[in-house]
Amino acid sequence: MTISMPESKRITPELLRDLRTLRVAVFHPADLDGEELILQLRRIGCQVQAFWPPSPTLPQGTDVVFLAVRPNIFIPDWSACREVSSPAIIAVVTYENPTVVEAVLKVGVASVIASPIKPFGLLSTLVVARQINQNLRTLVRLTQRLEAKLAGVRKVAEAKSILMKARQVSEDDAYQIIRDQAMARRVTVEQIASAIVDANGILSFSK
Repeated sequence: MTISMPESKRITPELLRDLRTLRVAVFHPADLDGEELILQLRRIGCQVQAFWPPSPTLPQGTDVVFLAVRPNIFIPDWSACREVSSPAIIAVVTYENPTVVEAVLKVGVASVIASPIKPFGLLSTLVVARQINQNLRTLVRLTQRLEAKLAGVRKVAEAKSILMKARQVSEDDAYQIIRDQAMARRVTVEQIASAIVDANGILSFSK
């Protein structure tokens, strides 16, 4: 026996649920294609702002960017803006050639749609691009945390080596010294280790 869940109780994916709150920046010439793109996005419920040519910075709070990639149009470097707000970028291309493909890759788009703009597929492209962008940002944050953790492990290992030589103690005893100092000062083991390494560097330089 199959029990279907009532429509009102079905869980709507977050990426579909917040479509009407999306702030979308459309960088596209004011032509029929651009008008169609803006019209369809507004029908979906998005809050749309239109610009052309591409501006050096992205509007504050932008969630999604649609960018018309043209061979003769300069595309700004939005990497600093994306670090802050992380909007998904969707490229709009009229045709494919090496120059256009290179520009698309350089911008770091999450998806691509072809011109002329058609209503069918736009919603899917929008949602999938945001999902890809979120997954990428999650991976970036995870990588940064792992790199920081690895750097901390290396710093502790270096600090232990310094203490073992300076105090003629075992590796376990050296770590216990670092740990005791961290607890006494209410800081992390990595912070104490970093202070030991920095102090040793200064002393070595003085010698």
